[in-house]
Amino acid sequence: MQQNDWGEAINKFRKALKQESRVAALNVEIQLKICECFIKDNNPQEALVDCKKVLTLDERNIPALLLISEAHTQQAEYEQAVEDLQKAASIDDNYPGLNEKLKSAQKMLKQSQKRDYYKILGIPRNADKRSVIKAYRVLAREWHPDNFHTEEEKKIAEKKFIEIAAAKEVLSNPEMRKKFDAGVDPLDPEEQQNSQQHQGFNPLGGGGGFTFHFGGGGVP
Repeated sequence: MQQNDWGEAINKFRKALKQESRVAALNVEIQLKICECFIKDNNPQEALVDCKKVLTLDERNIPALLLISEAHTQQAEYEQAVEDLQKAASIDDNYPGLNEKLKSAQKMLKQSQKRDYYKILGIPRNADKRSVIKAYRVLAREWHPDNFHTEEEKKIAEKKFIEIAAAKEVLSNPEMRKKFDAGVDPLDPEEQQNSQQHQGFNPLGGGGGFTFHFGGGGVP
């Protein structure tokens, strides 16, 4: 669906909600649909509002907790996302797909405590490749070591520049980005040790095919 289609769907569900306001079970289902539409439209703040309305009607509603967790994930609130899923597990730890979601959320939380490529580039998690490249170019020009004069400044800039390049490498590569979004850093040394098929970019160690040549001032 296009963005306008999600908005139209939400409006239809809201009209249905008014018509069936006295039927609690139906209210829950419609409210969940509204919440799901906001999630798919990448509007987590509105999703949280409607998902929490479901919990006022049914505090043990696992689908609502899963959607709330997804909304927190979209806002990079990983600790809260894990807590939502743990609450769902306390209700029914055999709920289909729940354990996988919880493991993924825990990976993302652990990952967020390390380096977040989206934060490095200052872009949202739903940014497209064009936005990734644009953000990279702006930041790479700003932090290119040739722009700095003292050795200390250059060292700081070089470290930042490498982080920016790493973020661009991961987020502009669909396969690597998919892994990162699943809570696995494809540039993590442990991942490289466990899987040798990724022999490309490695900004922090040997074996990679990516080399910086400072001095020209250019940004690809």
